[in-house]
Parts: sequence; structure tokens; C-alpha cells
Amino acid sequence: IANARQADTDWSSLTTQERIRSIELDGFVVIPDLLSPDQITALHGELDSLPMNSTDYSKHQKGCHDLWERDCPVAIDAIANPPILEFLNNLFGDDLICTSIGLGCSEPGHPGIAIHTDSQPYGSKIFGVQASSPILARVLYYLDDLTREVSPFRVIPRSHLSLHADGNPYQRFEGHPEEVIVPTKAGSAVFLNHRTFHGNCPNVGDRAREML
Repeated sequence: IANARQADTDWSSLTTQERIRSIELDGFVVIPDLLSPDQITALHGELDSLPMNSTDYSKHQKGCHDLWERDCPVAIDAIANPPILEFLNNLFGDDLICTSIGLGCSEPGHPGIAIHTDSQPYGSKIFGVQASSPILARVLYYLDDLTREVSPFRVIPRSHLSLHADGNPYQRFEGHPEEVIVPTKAGSAVFLNHRTFHGNCPNVGDRAREML
């Protein structure tokens, strides 16, 4: 991770066509400023009181799933954020189905998430039935700045295109020579092809990082 290349794309300058090309070819794209400062403040106020469960690999990585079953109107509204819907409609050209919404928090001391895919087409005890979908896009809203020290997103571009045995979607990797670190600002979203290998870096900073 220490030697990984950092993405230097000017994400704000990309056209819709270039964003679609990025997620189709590279497996991901960043769209900045999808949430306003007021929306971020409202989301923090609404979500910070939710009951959070630690993962089995670290007490510093916590989450709360199925937010549509909770009193989270601001988070629910974020699903239908107009710029998101416009982009996804252009990307898919089909009716949209939201399969999940959850909150993740990486606290200082979080060891990072191994490089993995969210695609498990032959069945999954981790992701459930949604992982078997042939086409799925994750929309990762970041509610805090991602710096190199505070659990930035990491990804292996174009890994969803690999036909090699190492591209088996059930594989996991601690690192990869072609992985890229993707810092970004609060309010930005990463759009991810669920077959693309990705993860996040350790949180060696002094604050938590939340993701919707």
C-alpha cells in the first residue's frame, strides 16, 4: 500500500460519456460534490446515532445494514439523488433497482479491507443473493475526506475484465502491484462495477471515516 500509485485524474472535468467509459473500462469512476455540506451535516446527524456492529476482523470497522428499515429519511433520499439517477440511467439504460443501503465506519486502527470483489455469482454467505446479480453498481458516498492516512479507497483498474484464474471473484489479495489509491473529498461518490477488485487502506489517521 505504501508504494501504491495514487490516482491523479481530474474527476470533476470528465463528461458523462467519459465517466461511463471509466466505469465500463476501468471498473470505477469518481463523481465529486454529489452531496452538499448541508446534506453531509444532516446525514452525520441522522446516522451517527445508529447502532453499529463491529466486523469479525476488526473492532475498528463497524457497520449498520438495511437502513431502509430504520428512521433514516435523509439517507433514503440520497438513494434518489437526481445526479445519481441521471448518471445511472445513462449508464444502464434500464429501470433501476436499489438492492441495499448501509453505513460503514472505519475508525483509527482499522487495518484495511483486503482486495476483493462484491461479485459472488455462484452463491454467497457474505453478500447474499444480490452478489449473484450479473450487473450491479455500487455507489459509495463518502461522508468524510479520504486522505492517504484515513482509509482511502483502493482498486485494481480493469480487474473486472481479467480472464485469468486470479480473477476468480472469490479470490482475496492483501495487495497487488497494479492497485491504485483513490483519495477524495467528502460528498464525493465512487461508482464501482461490482466485479472489480477493490478494498480500502488502513486508517492510520486521528479520525473516523464514514461511507454510505
